[in-house]
Amino acid sequence: MIWRFNFGILTDMKKTILSGSTVTGDLTLGNYIGAINNWAKLQDEYECFYFLADLHALTVYQDPAILRERTYSFFAQYLALGLDPKKNVIFVQSHVPEHTQLMWILTCLTPMGYLNRMTQFKEKSEKHVKNINAGLFTYPVLMAADILLYQADMVPVGEDQRQHLELCRDIVGFFDNKYSEGILKMPDAYIGKMGARIMSLQDPTKKMSKSDENDKNFVSIIDDAKKIEKKIKSAATDSGTEIKFDAENKAGLSNLMTIYSVLSGKSIQQIEQDFVGKMYGHLKVDLAELTVQTLSPVKAKYDDLMKNKDYLDQLMKSGADRAQVRAAVTLDKVYKAVGLHR
Repeated sequence: MIWRFNFGILTDMKKTILSGSTVTGDLTLGNYIGAINNWAKLQDEYECFYFLADLHALTVYQDPAILRERTYSFFAQYLALGLDPKKNVIFVQSHVPEHTQLMWILTCLTPMGYLNRMTQFKEKSEKHVKNINAGLFTYPVLMAADILLYQADMVPVGEDQRQHLELCRDIVGFFDNKYSEGILKMPDAYIGKMGARIMSLQDPTKKMSKSDENDKNFVSIIDDAKKIEKKIKSAATDSGTEIKFDAENKAGLSNLMTIYSVLSGKSIQQIEQDFVGKMYGHLKVDLAELTVQTLSPVKAKYDDLMKNKDYLDQLMKSGADRAQVRAAVTLDKVYKAVGLHR
């Protein structure tokens, strides 16, 4: 998400997009492919905010030392993938206290029945039966606060988060009806042009995910060369031998061909022609080498950034300060509307 500032003041010439990522797992090859296809274009067309959702991560117990390190890691991964902190506002959620301040007000407006309908709460409750906490129940309200603080026009959401965006829109309605219209902006889903959809390496019926518990299912952007080679060479394919794109009958092979096509710039037809008479193993070897070559500069930049925590601290503070300019304006209006002093 990108914001333009003149002498420290955020301008509103462009529409605003906001996106956050929970600081769990590692960004994947699928994220890389999505990033290189979308981020440069977004920063030219929109004011964009990217935040690391460390508060959301607390709905599941996190080792404090590991959580702090993962926050650095995610920030460095964003930068290594090419996000420019001068063109984009990149910040850590917990560094902007307005998130939780607005959340409390919105929580007091949100009927429990609406939260009871959230399918992710039901799914996560089944998965974490020993830690069904109130944060897990109310975290969609924090997500709404994340969005509404920055007057986001659009929010990129997958199908798993669409229900939460609808709740956010409902909350705007609750606020409008009880207090005042026009203070909170009604957000829409951002639907970008469909790019390559990268699937799990071991189960190509599922999208590649950073939260997958089986690390064989994804290539992390910070995996070393040996890990990348091993994961791609062990990727699931069908029992055939012909290298032919067929998403329905050769899902695993087609997924590898899609990755190859994106990273090499070659069409699927050209890849099929290049591998006529060759085996799946030949494709995997070549793809592993291509992936290592592609991600090596990302890994090198990441490693360099992680050696300089002071620099990351400076960028985190700068990003939080810039984000707070927008957040404070919204919270001031909300406090006034509900009768609170600020």
